[in-house]
Amino acid sequence: MRAQTYLRQAMERAVSSLDMALPEKTVIEPPKDKKFGDLACNAAMLLAKQAGKPPRELAGAIKDVLEQEAEIDSVEVAGPGFINVFLSPAFWRATVDDILAKGGGYGLSDLGAGKKVQVEFVSANPTGPLHIGHGRGAAVGDSIARVLRAAGYEVETEYYINDAGRQMNLLGASILARYYQFQGRDVPMVEDGYQGEYIKDHAREVIEEHDGRLLDMDEMEALAICREHGMKVILEGIQKDLQDFKVDHDVWFSERSLTEAGKVEETFALLKERDLAYEEDGALWFRSTAFGDDKDRVLRKSTGELTYFASDIAYHDDKYRRGFDLVIDVWGADHHGYVPRMKAAVEALGKERDQLHVVLVQLVNLLRGGEQVAMSTRAGTFETLGDVVDEVGVDAARFIFLSRKADSKLDVDLELLKQQSMDNPVYYVQYASARISSVFRKASDQGLDLPGAGGADLSRLDTEADMDLLRFLERYPGYVEAAARTFSAHHVATYLLELAGLLHRYYTVNKVLTPDDPDLTRSRLALLAAVRRVLANGLGLLGVEAPEKM
Repeated sequence: MRAQTYLRQAMERAVSSLDMALPEKTVIEPPKDKKFGDLACNAAMLLAKQAGKPPRELAGAIKDVLEQEAEIDSVEVAGPGFINVFLSPAFWRATVDDILAKGGGYGLSDLGAGKKVQVEFVSANPTGPLHIGHGRGAAVGDSIARVLRAAGYEVETEYYINDAGRQMNLLGASILARYYQFQGRDVPMVEDGYQGEYIKDHAREVIEEHDGRLLDMDEMEALAICREHGMKVILEGIQKDLQDFKVDHDVWFSERSLTEAGKVEETFALLKERDLAYEEDGALWFRSTAFGDDKDRVLRKSTGELTYFASDIAYHDDKYRRGFDLVIDVWGADHHGYVPRMKAAVEALGKERDQLHVVLVQLVNLLRGGEQVAMSTRAGTFETLGDVVDEVGVDAARFIFLSRKADSKLDVDLELLKQQSMDNPVYYVQYASARISSVFRKASDQGLDLPGAGGADLSRLDTEADMDLLRFLERYPGYVEAAARTFSAHHVATYLLELAGLLHRYYTVNKVLTPDDPDLTRSRLALLAAVRRVLANGLGLLGVEAPEKM
């Protein structure tokens, strides 16, 4: 980012000297092959018509001006008129001092300019423990929030508690059926109900609390007791699992509160006022065809029952009323068909469609030594998030969930994640951090202090391996910004894997502690300190530790 900012300013000066202005569409980026320069620019091709010159000729004129810049080593004109720029080694070496001076602030930006954003994620029905799929959504949502905060957004995270509707009644009925069975009453399990061992546990807890009193109650009253007990205990378990997974939600929002506070009716009134809701056949309809849908959608059935869509519209109406400029929802990929409908609803509420961004999270294919693990919440045959974290650790689980785009399917082999080998992605990155810390401990044993910003002669960093590390360290803020722009933390994970690879290669070919050359030692210690700082900053955005020992 520092390099691109510098070259853009240098290009503006160069183009201005030729009585032109740098076009907004100018692209400055690293070429795919470093032999073509540190950065390439397309400005000459954009300005050729205005200048009345062939692009290569104009590029040559810009080249002559750029070569007068102090931080530019050389400039080449390539292809139809690309300007390839090689920055000076001194420019790249300054990256070390920049990182060491900023510390934990390296990579932060004001991209968001304080824009108020809400990220709502997980929001699983409190009908059972969180499974591994919920875990991926939790890691994705939490890391998006971390990245956006790093990019200067004001972020609030939220969990939407689905504590109303059919699924909660099924939970209560499932617990009640087990309660009756344990009390000797011959009743079948509920069709489509929940059958896991945890349902039996909840039934036993109801017996401990109420003994046999539910046997004499009206069934609906007994069902309500079982439903509330199950929801309370399950929600407490969800909250604990998320805390253990290093995920904190600022707000826990109850679906039931929407109706109890009259917010659903407020939203219906707003839609009717805009002629976007109407009564027909005893039901209330949303005029979604006005926004390109193939048919209008029911909000309230003729029975008086609200649809999920009605609650979702009211919920998003409430979000915007709370002052959020942008709402980000993290949903399972099976909801992809629901996205256009929800964006239409947002537009009906008087907001722009792009004020809602939906991140779709694909399924996790859980393996154990290559064998697939079956998962079903209702059947009770699933690996809970808590069990997986207990087995492989928080760091391994979070990193692997974030290693690919959220909408890409992900195979997770639990046995691989437990291995301390370079084949394990999180170990590969964390070992880079621990490896550097080991060097620092050896340096301390030899009486060497770690240099801070300006504390080393960085001119001694003169090998190709030095330059590769320096150039890549400088790119870190750009990866964070890309993650913020695309609402995807996998950019950071990708960066960290490549940085770890560079560090491991560097370590094998460069001796860091050289007693006969203290200046070289200090320069390389400073470089490694910068690498470790960037590793720690990036891992922090993923909610993963940067260990000093492994």
